[in-house]
Amino acid sequence: MNFLLNIKEAFASLNANKTRSLLTILGIVIGVASVIALLSLGESAGASITGEIESIGTNVIYILSGNNSEDVSNPKDLTLRDAQALASSTRATEIAYVAPVFTGATEVTHADRSVTTSILGITPDYQFVQNITIAEGTFISQAQIDGRSAVVVLGPSIAQQLLGRSSGVVGNSIRIGGYPYRIVGVAEAKGGSAFNNPDNNVYIPISTAQARLPRSGAPDRVQYILASMVDVDNADLAIRQIREVLRTTHRIPPRSPDDFTLLNQQDFLAVASTITSVLTIFLGGIGAISLLVGGIGIMNIMLVSVTERTREIGLRKALGARKTDILLQFLTESVLLSLIGGLLGIALGWLISAAVSQVAASTGTPLEIAVTLNSILLATLFSAAVGVFFGYYPANRASNLAPVEALRYE
Repeated sequence: MNFLLNIKEAFASLNANKTRSLLTILGIVIGVASVIALLSLGESAGASITGEIESIGTNVIYILSGNNSEDVSNPKDLTLRDAQALASSTRATEIAYVAPVFTGATEVTHADRSVTTSILGITPDYQFVQNITIAEGTFISQAQIDGRSAVVVLGPSIAQQLLGRSSGVVGNSIRIGGYPYRIVGVAEAKGGSAFNNPDNNVYIPISTAQARLPRSGAPDRVQYILASMVDVDNADLAIRQIREVLRTTHRIPPRSPDDFTLLNQQDFLAVASTITSVLTIFLGGIGAISLLVGGIGIMNIMLVSVTERTREIGLRKALGARKTDILLQFLTESVLLSLIGGLLGIALGWLISAAVSQVAASTGTPLEIAVTLNSILLATLFSAAVGVFFGYYPANRASNLAPVEALRYE
């Protein structure tokens, strides 16, 4: 049988049962749209998270207390002494700046406005490690740390929330944990998301934070230390130097494991990539289930169609139609249903992705959801495969009908 004639007859058959065909196509539309939208969402979320991590800085090493990969008994806290040892050590030649950080969450208020956020107790080097630019005023100085001054530098977003503006606020006072602080500077806007948005940060001298914020452990304990490298290409050497200095400071025996953890951007990117890959596969699997349900709908409808057209099949065979002709006829109808649903599903998936992007943009979330060629090809090929897979059994059943029995069917 001619291929074009097969397609023409398939369209005629589908057109004879418009409502049933449309409902069957709808299952494929939903399945394909789900695959495209969810895969695009997963890939876009991965790209957004990766971008946020990269925005932290390519030359920063995070030093954390404890070691989850080794069995360490009585690990020591990180302290200001550790940071000072790194900053002054002649062995740490690849380290440019060292910035210890003490954090604590508390309420920040101004007049009748309040917000609960994380407070960062920092040193002047933090500005250089994190590439912070001051829009107005000044950053935290060493003199303010030495004097435990009640001063604060605000991110522009937190300034907007508390004072209704992010400029002309230097000299105003706010309260942090009930204590009054004088605003000495406002950082320049960088942008970001809830995962990492420096515009929401509140910076105070680390000595003031250790005295006024809740704490535990050693008096000069810090949550983590940031170290910027002189040359990002020498990251491995910088990590080795930091490890040597801290092992000496913590008096760790030669064969004992570290009681601290060193992470650089590549470590974060590797973890984020693994998580987002699993997320994308999981979301794609959910979409595939919807497509599978649509495929079962195709099989069901084609089986009904074979039953309804049993006499037609018998007549075709009696007039000389081969088994292959009958098989291709019903298989073409099945694939056609699937492909039409696939094309409409691509359009719907694109619209869903565009709508989610608009919602994300309106809420200030930097999530640009773009429909990729890979997701379109995957969804299209998968929908065609569904048509062939779920259409083969009904088509084969039709082709195997005996002409005499088919003509006798009522």
